[in-house]
Amino acid sequence: MTATAKTAPGKTVKVTLVKSVAGTKSDHRATVIGLGLGRINSSSVLEDTPSVRGMINKVSYLLRVG
Repeated sequence: MTATAKTAPGKTVKVTLVKSVAGTKSDHRATVIGLGLGRINSSSVLEDTPSVRGMINKVSYLLRVG
């Protein structure tokens, strides 16, 4: 983790894919894959960093965060 990241060490966020990526933009599909999600109801626990938050915001209409 770099010194510029403004999150406490050990913070994580769990994301779950709840809608299909069929019919979405190709960059949104790539973002979902970048988050480590493949199929509907697949989950991934990720480090809570600004870059991950940006990816989540980009495809928030496909995800459940919690």
